[in-house]
Amino acid sequence: MKIQSEINIGLVGHVDHGKTTLTKALSGIWTDTHSEETKRGISIRLGYADITFRKCLTCPAPQCYTTALVCEHCSEETQKLRKVSFVDSPGHETLMATMLSGAAIMDGAILVIAANEFCPQPQTKEHLMALDVIGVKDVIIVQNKIDIISKERAMESYREIKDFVKGTCAEESPIIPISAQQGANIDILIEVIQEKIRTPRRSIRKAPRMYVARSFDINKPGSAPEDMVGGVIGGSLIYGKLKVGDEIEIKPGVQIIKKGKTEWVSLSSEIVGLVAAGEQVDEIGPGGLIGVATKLDPSLTKADSLSGSVAGKQDTLPPVIYEFTMKTHLLDRVVGTKEEKEVEPIKSSEPLMINIGTSTTIGVVTSARGNVVDVKLKLPVCADEGQRVALSRRVGARWRLIGYGIIK
Repeated sequence: MKIQSEINIGLVGHVDHGKTTLTKALSGIWTDTHSEETKRGISIRLGYADITFRKCLTCPAPQCYTTALVCEHCSEETQKLRKVSFVDSPGHETLMATMLSGAAIMDGAILVIAANEFCPQPQTKEHLMALDVIGVKDVIIVQNKIDIISKERAMESYREIKDFVKGTCAEESPIIPISAQQGANIDILIEVIQEKIRTPRRSIRKAPRMYVARSFDINKPGSAPEDMVGGVIGGSLIYGKLKVGDEIEIKPGVQIIKKGKTEWVSLSSEIVGLVAAGEQVDEIGPGGLIGVATKLDPSLTKADSLSGSVAGKQDTLPPVIYEFTMKTHLLDRVVGTKEEKEVEPIKSSEPLMINIGTSTTIGVVTSARGNVVDVKLKLPVCADEGQRVALSRRVGARWRLIGYGIIK
């Protein structure tokens, strides 16, 4: 477990404000690897990158903070501080569900705001509200692209940001001016991350619980049957430990038709490999982003088909639920649009997009009684009583965040 990252930090913000470029500046990894991402120049899926923060014991702060093994200022060997996993979220308004799924595994977040544009842009506000709704408290604000603006515009942008975050979870957050493209002030950002976003305390004694954010078929086309390997799931262990050889269960599982009726059946498999920070390990604990190799038919895991699932030891996971009652907490206004309309009360029969953990589903309201709402889900979820869920409503052609609920 010394190899794996101990914390997940999300990069969130409006499209094209520099989240993926900042991830590369911090980690050296370009997370937009999907063919459609490369073609369109935007993030579509959640991107991941692991990096080790280090410190030179000879140089003064902040230039002592780095990710290099050898200090670029004095050539002394640097000391390891901690390993961090970055979750790069897409900023496009049509991909809000993907961002909310990523927020479920974030311990803290960096809100990236481009200084060359007015603040807030629609998804800048929507992503900050999403962090509030999901319950992410530790937030750092990065004022990016300072290399392409004047000093006067930088100060004006700073004032816009301060006004924007008043009354939010980021009101007291530090604002770090950087250039992700040029690598300017990255050392200061690392220092602030070390001070501001602490590694949370997690139990390793509880039964393991993993939120699945991605799933893959890693076999290349044309592979011979004897060379094929089982499916892989990726995500983060919330608590507990997993070891190679453990039997795990994945819920809700897969949909089957039995005697003309549709039902969901959980999946079970043996863990045949574990990957943390790009290395094979025998055991993993909570924190960081991990990959779990299984004996599952790879057709079940291809193209993120198991993303949104929950994995853990047999008979320890929450129940699979098809409907539930929740107490709702709505925002004052719909965020994510330039014209922010007042959030109207939830009504019976209206559809809602519901994010629970890394799962996204549609729920139809069967009853609305003030702030108590019953919903019936299109796709079932694996969730506990008391769990927080993000709620979005169809506004025009898009789903817009309107608040959160607590499962009763």
